[in-house]
Amino acid sequence: MLNFERRVLRGGPAVSGSWGSRTETRLYLPGSGRAIVRLTMIFDTKTHPKTETLLQTAVQELSQADPTLAGIIRRIGPCQLSMGRRNHYFATLVEAIIYQQLAGKAAAAILARFRSLFPSRRFPTPEQIHAMSESQLRAAGLSPQKIAYLKDLASRMLDGSFHFRGLSGMEDERVIRHLTQVKGVGRWTAEMFLIFTLGRPDVLPLDDLGIRKAVQRAYGFRALPSARTLERMGRRWRPYRSVAAWYLWASVDGNEAARPQ
Repeated sequence: MLNFERRVLRGGPAVSGSWGSRTETRLYLPGSGRAIVRLTMIFDTKTHPKTETLLQTAVQELSQADPTLAGIIRRIGPCQLSMGRRNHYFATLVEAIIYQQLAGKAAAAILARFRSLFPSRRFPTPEQIHAMSESQLRAAGLSPQKIAYLKDLASRMLDGSFHFRGLSGMEDERVIRHLTQVKGVGRWTAEMFLIFTLGRPDVLPLDDLGIRKAVQRAYGFRALPSARTLERMGRRWRPYRSVAAWYLWASVDGNEAARPQ
């Protein structure tokens, strides 16, 4: 439900409203009818110290909206969805590329070998990835295609043709359009970034194989559900589709391996 509270901010009238645990503030420019929209997300623990309570609200509403999902929630337990590295956008995009089309445990093993290539405990920089030989990256388990993707991302970061400035203030679809400029970064990877890095609460990756398998098993489909079917089912999970996605992943992989964190 949308609840609005009106107040006046410097520069013109503003409307602040809360939708579930997502907060949106609109600052209207005088005489133009246009608004500057600032989004605050439920998993941003720096902004919202009561994230755990907010996730509990999401779980409660999802359970009321969908009895089948309620059963999964009871079996899995508390949602552990969190933002592990809120500001390290480059690192999380690299990890998302590595996780593409792999099971969680297999991807985690490759990521560990990839990180071991670099002597520092800190995540490798674009300069370091750009300088690393392809043979060493292949030895870590990366495919030639993913090596090309990582090299392209590192090169674009170094020459300035791609950046992360302003991402946290963009709406979901605009973030997806920006990220998919990078070679090898498709909609799925951008959606993982939205959920696990920007903490967006209402993202449902319709083409994710793990989610489709989880829905097939939990809801008794004979075949994998189509993206259209999943989109229709997901309407009842709004505005917490990211939380619903986490539970579906956890129902297949276990809550410790439910997608990159």
